[in-house]
Amino acid sequence: MKRRGLDFRRKRKKTNHAKVIKELSTWAFWIFLPIFAAIAIMYAFGFRTNVIGNAMEPGLFANQQIMINRLIYQISEPKRGDVIAFLPNGNENSHYYVKRVIGMPGEKVRISDGYIYINDERLSEKGTYDKIADPGIAETDVELGKDEYFVLGDNRNFSEDSRSGNIGAIKSSFIIGKVWFKLSDRLENMGFVK
Repeated sequence: MKRRGLDFRRKRKKTNHAKVIKELSTWAFWIFLPIFAAIAIMYAFGFRTNVIGNAMEPGLFANQQIMINRLIYQISEPKRGDVIAFLPNGNENSHYYVKRVIGMPGEKVRISDGYIYINDERLSEKGTYDKIADPGIAETDVELGKDEYFVLGDNRNFSEDSRSGNIGAIKSSFIIGKVWFKLSDRLENMGFVK
């Protein structure tokens, strides 16, 4: 027999476990899908390599892992200031060189008194760089062809770059891609290359 009157006992709600699991699965899908897509895109259009040597210090260090975007120069051209990866003289057996674009196609590059001159005007650069002690082949004008770039390492006095006769101007066909971002052993040191 059912009692009448006030009943202060809480009625337990019945939980539909299948509905909860479905809801959690939907949330997990929409959280992990963008992460998976970003990783897939990163590896589809880029690849990881290591920096060799200290030519790009202080921005990039020896043995630091970097991601290279190989798609970007299929749809646009390198710009002055871009950090690129290339094979010197297109040598497939060489490691990737990582340098900063200084001179653009059709320009005339010269290094005089430790400074860079583009078409006889001193280059104003973002960042602080040491005066260049050895201008190499850029002691006289280096005239770039329609598909050639002049590159330098950021650590100007400890870099083998376009000043070296064995590297010289970089043809666009030798450029692998743009340095996309740098990786580090510590997550807090991960950052985009400027």
